[in-house]
Amino acid sequence: MLTKRIIPCLDIKDGRTVKGTNFVNLRDAGDPVALAAVYAEQGADELVFLDITATVDERKTLIELVRNVAHTINIPFTVGGGISSVADVSALLNAGADKISINSSAVRNPDLINELALEFGSQCVVVAIDTRYVNGEHIVHTHGGRKPTELRTIAWAKEVENRGAGEILLTSMDTDGTKAGFALELTAQISGSANIPVIASGGAGTMDHFADVFTTGKADAGLAASIFHFKEIDIPDLKGYLREKGIDMRI
Repeated sequence: MLTKRIIPCLDIKDGRTVKGTNFVNLRDAGDPVALAAVYAEQGADELVFLDITATVDERKTLIELVRNVAHTINIPFTVGGGISSVADVSALLNAGADKISINSSAVRNPDLINELALEFGSQCVVVAIDTRYVNGEHIVHTHGGRKPTELRTIAWAKEVENRGAGEILLTSMDTDGTKAGFALELTAQISGSANIPVIASGGAGTMDHFADVFTTGKADAGLAASIFHFKEIDIPDLKGYLREKGIDMRI
């Protein structure tokens, strides 16, 4: 059985880490490079950096930040935001990123998933899916959650896998920042039918929420932001707790 992963997420805006609720009401959470160093030291399995306004502002992800992070940490990290071409990905990987995450650009041009998987290998292609429950259906949203699409979340998750994505980062906009728990039913549905790892995001507030998403939700990794940034839960404590619950973790 593969070990489950704990992944802090750093949402970046104007070079700073920020955190909001349901994708709005952002507040400052500190310097991303300093936070990355702390998380690597604490035993985080991976990190995710999302330049959350890159797509909306129509600009590229912060290459210099990626380079600084790569020099500071020794664990894998994924970078997303404003990525729309093979050249973008090449620049980020050359700057030190291990994986890239695409969302809006994948929806706009699904063939990009195939292109990136072919060029760089599926192992470094993460497709992020931001989803909200609308009129009885889970609907994919783009542009940092601002734009609803015509895509149904479960069907889209299957399509991105078929196109060569190596991992899905599933964020429930309904639970994001609420600390009321992950979207377990949806996560289980997607994890249960996927043959690639699913990272669950949105709603972590307690250690039990992670236990729930790894068992009931069948997720391969649990991603969270504010509970780590504001020191509500320490990663070593969380991993110890999950191991006591019989969930295999890398310590």
